[in-house]
Amino acid sequence: MTVATEPPAALHTATRILVADPIADDGVSRLRAVGEVDVATGLDPAALRERIADYDALVVRSETKVTADLLDAATRLRVVGRAGVGVDNIDLEAATRHGILVLNAPTGNTIAAAEQAVAMMLALVRNIPLADQAMHAGRWDRKKFMGMELRDKTLGVLGLGKIGFEVARIASMGLQMRVLAHDPLVTAERATQAGAELAEFETLLAESDVLTVHVPLNDATRGVIGAAELHRMRRGARLINVARGGIIDETALADAIREGHIAGAAIDVWTSEPPPADHPLLQLPQVVATPHLGASTLEAQVNVAFDVADQIVEYLNGGSPRYAVNAPTMLPEELEALRPYLELAQQMGSLAAQLSDGGLRRVVCSYAGDLASYDTTIVTSHVLRGLFAHFTETRVNPVNAKLVAKSLGVDVDDRHTTRGLDLDAPLLVDVVGSERLRLAGAQIDGVPRITRIDGFRVDMQPSGIFLVVTHQDRPGVIAAVSSLLAKNDINIAGIELGRDRPRGLAVMLMQVDDPVSPELLEELRSTAGLDRLRQVRL
Repeated sequence: MTVATEPPAALHTATRILVADPIADDGVSRLRAVGEVDVATGLDPAALRERIADYDALVVRSETKVTADLLDAATRLRVVGRAGVGVDNIDLEAATRHGILVLNAPTGNTIAAAEQAVAMMLALVRNIPLADQAMHAGRWDRKKFMGMELRDKTLGVLGLGKIGFEVARIASMGLQMRVLAHDPLVTAERATQAGAELAEFETLLAESDVLTVHVPLNDATRGVIGAAELHRMRRGARLINVARGGIIDETALADAIREGHIAGAAIDVWTSEPPPADHPLLQLPQVVATPHLGASTLEAQVNVAFDVADQIVEYLNGGSPRYAVNAPTMLPEELEALRPYLELAQQMGSLAAQLSDGGLRRVVCSYAGDLASYDTTIVTSHVLRGLFAHFTETRVNPVNAKLVAKSLGVDVDDRHTTRGLDLDAPLLVDVVGSERLRLAGAQIDGVPRITRIDGFRVDMQPSGIFLVVTHQDRPGVIAAVSSLLAKNDINIAGIELGRDRPRGLAVMLMQVDDPVSPELLEELRSTAGLDRLRQVRL
């Protein structure tokens, strides 16, 4: 892969940077170390497009929309910096097409978001918003606002990334809470550093007095706390969401609060922002509601401004920034040769994440055949993107893949060989955690295929919803699973079978048209006598 790190000569004498949204002065000062900085906020799209051709770098927050049309006019632009985490306002595909690097600052608001979660938890359990309203209305209602102490209570943390880790640390060491955490990527040692104990998801639901979510929003986590999960929680439990709207089913949460099963919730992020005035959660006095204030501190704004400015300076000076969110340019002939394997690599990473038992420590990507003759950094990055997408919001690409892995405590190896790999598949992915998982993949007649899962030879087109089953090879297992699915109106789209030997251990990949509920998965596991059952979405 070719990454342009040496700026053109003109940049050394006349680098120009446009700051299009308000950022902290520290960030502007840092940018001035590398060139001429213009601060012009509030420009309408036409005015911004008219002047963008004069600039080498553009800095935005969430207000300015960096569209494909704007980037078409940005003939000199080399980098766009987002002073914050989300890049929904930037057309990443268009930026990549133009060879423009996009950067963000995903760590600058960690403390602010963690403190917001803790503040909302305290406000919720001590009824502070309601008591404040009563006082301002002239009422002295001491008995009405009886609260709950947090000491010795159990806090469940779903997602032990940067923010979840900090929340767990504050709760365990500062508030003397018992902290349970569920995160398939995190090792027990890492959890211990935060004062937390790793737990299965069901244990987290069953034992948490307060549950706080700190996972990215994706297909796997959207609605992960729904009606069924809420009712598996303790009666009187409370929920906190300062991560992303949509992780908790807001309608189901409102219903559970009205029913009295859930005592209350504190919500800073919403599926639709701003939420409508008649949103069901806004009608409930048991809900503490704030307008997405997780990063709204002076310190966080200084941090993200300086972080993104520092990365822009580094990139314009020929370095490699820490948090690139799109892939750099590479030779067209290399990209064309590797392109067929990118989707396969990402799906293999995603499958590995969903089949892994957690505690991820090492990823080894091995390449053979024609693949071995190329720089496969971009392929490995797609493996890591699929793998880490289930655990972190950081976008993974060839610039930052190994840095992201390092930040998560995961070693990454690339191996090239002239010898044939497993089943002559050109791509082999080994994921080492509490157990070792091996996947092999190939392009067969132009279609991506996974050809091995651990010791089993398979032929899996990785797209759709699958039940991945391991069981003892005996009559009746397939019939038992199929009958239960049919009974619950779950249609089977296809079945792939494999075994290590007759009457030995067997694998079944069953593609289904609709998601299978946790309750039905447990019934399938027990009724059919399955050794292992995982539902994966690819």
